[in-house]
Amino acid sequence: MISDRIRLTAKEILEKEFKSSMRGYKQEEVDKFLDVIIKDYETFHQIIEELQQENLRLKKQLDEATKKQNQTYGNTTNFDILKRLSNLEKHVFGSKLYE
Repeated sequence: MISDRIRLTAKEILEKEFKSSMRGYKQEEVDKFLDVIIKDYETFHQIIEELQQENLRLKKQLDEATKKQNQTYGNTTNFDILKRLSNLEKHVFGSKLYE
């Protein structure tokens, strides 16, 4: 899963403490920037969750359609269909088709 590869959570970013030094950055600017990062991070996490749910839904939908198709047509292959079509043409058109 994608969320397994993400190293930080929004909460960890929010709670991160940095040591201050004499010539450090302005704390207010850093805090505002981190707030933007946290909001984006939460949005990304939400989007990932939604896409994972949609992916699962689509996989289930595909499985259901495949099962329905198999029930309708059995395990018929394209070769089987072409063979049946050829036999039908022979029956309908007779030898005229192959002269």
